[in-house]
Amino acid sequence: QVQLVESGGGLVQAGDSLRLSCVASGRTSSNSATGWFRQAPGAEREFVAAIRWSGGSTHYADSVKGRFTISRDGKKNTIHLQMNSLKPEDSAVYYCAAGNGIILSAIRSINAYIYWGQGTQVTVSS
Repeated sequence: QVQLVESGGGLVQAGDSLRLSCVASGRTSSNSATGWFRQAPGAEREFVAAIRWSGGSTHYADSVKGRFTISRDGKKNTIHLQMNSLKPEDSAVYYCAAGNGIILSAIRSINAYIYWGQGTQVTVSS
């Protein structure tokens, strides 16, 4: 069982930056991955970024590539999402998610993740 707790959301203006954090507790395997997803009102939950614990490979949605950076602090079991040059369309509830045995071809799939945090709200005003 893995518990995930997100923090760092808030209200910012377009062009500003925010850093989200996700602290994971519980047992994770060496082939696990942690990702960030987001869901805007009336929209489906969508992939944002992911990182594999083994090897540290990172993966991004095209809409955030070059602006967002996902990283991990293995000692603290924490994943960060640094979000720069924020746009109003980035406004959403951001969820941290984790799963074991996620293969690369599935790392962007919401169905590959079985553990989810409660979410943190990010609002970007224009």
